[in-house]
Amino acid sequence: MRADARRNYDRIVEVAREVFREQGYDASLDEVAKRAGVGPGTLYRHFPKRENLMDAILQSWVDKVTESVDKTLAFEGEDRDLLLNWFEEYVRLISQHKGGPAKITSAMGDPESPIMTKCQVLAQANTRVIDRLRDDGALREDVETIQVCRLVGGIAAVADQGALDSTAVRPMLEVVADGLLK
Repeated sequence: MRADARRNYDRIVEVAREVFREQGYDASLDEVAKRAGVGPGTLYRHFPKRENLMDAILQSWVDKVTESVDKTLAFEGEDRDLLLNWFEEYVRLISQHKGGPAKITSAMGDPESPIMTKCQVLAQANTRVIDRLRDDGALREDVETIQVCRLVGGIAAVADQGALDSTAVRPMLEVVADGLLK
């Protein structure tokens, strides 16, 4: 990729991240192009579909998911605290963009979703936490990763839509954690 094309690509991704954070994933791509200082043709040359742009934005997010789960698993406290730390981090990770929690949670388990590969990264991170708790004998046997993703994602979606802060979210996450642990 030519240097100027790379600059345009990077600028579009950076601006799209800002616009999506402000307005949600359904924000106007014309607005993204305008703020990035490029024409719509340039945007669509780099990102033929909205999903391609979302994928580029989410790549750095994938790196954050991996880093977050590694940090969570390094925690050496009580199992309940580990689980709640992960849930809070999970909510933070999927709540970086307005409308993100609902979009990501509804894509969980949908093989046709354009962001399915990113959802799989999140589900795999969640599985690592669940497996650790299961190995510790702390988790109910019938708990499945997709169930946990959807439950915590549902809480994140309610918080996102209702503009709830972490003090309102924590008690809901505690109810879920208590229901999953033995």
